[in-house]
Amino acid sequence: MTDRTRPLSALALVCTLKPSPAESSSQLLATQLLDELTTHGVTGTAVRLADYDIKPGVSLDEGDGDQWPQIREQVIASDILVIVTPTWMGHLSSIAQRVLERLDAELSETDADGRPLVEGKVAIVGVVGNEDGAHAIIADLFQGLNDVGFTIPSQGATYWNGEAMQTVDYKDLDETPESTASTNASVAKNAAHVARLLASTPY
Repeated sequence: MTDRTRPLSALALVCTLKPSPAESSSQLLATQLLDELTTHGVTGTAVRLADYDIKPGVSLDEGDGDQWPQIREQVIASDILVIVTPTWMGHLSSIAQRVLERLDAELSETDADGRPLVEGKVAIVGVVGNEDGAHAIIADLFQGLNDVGFTIPSQGATYWNGEAMQTVDYKDLDETPESTASTNASVAKNAAHVARLLASTPY
């Protein structure tokens, strides 16, 4: 079904370096974004990638127990991709970088009309960290995601940076700052809007 009324789905790739069940600020932000998306009729699920064996490489399947193919199946099945990463030494996590590297394979995966399989999908980004780097990380992720075919909506990113040279994490805050909460809401609203437009009128 290709119209504005069909159900939409989202997949959040949580790029924390901490495997489950450790508490994670990235997991929290991903959950908040998915919750906001539900208010716009988008169902979603989060996958913590540290719990999977995702091999290095730039192909669809790197073999030898590589679990990226099962993650990719969920990416292809979703309308909205959410990537949430922590900030480490001013950069995205190594897991988030690996996601971009594995998504590189999508450049050669096209439909009958020669369009990338992910071209009709929307991508949004979340970043958390108790150090600077969010803007640069968002720029890196947006460039890579757009390069392989994802559409970036207006104001398609949200982030929280803690006070410089301190150790408070997003998950440790008593409440979500209003500025971050309102940005989360805008990101979700815009992502759902664009995803419905693409479902109705593909590229």
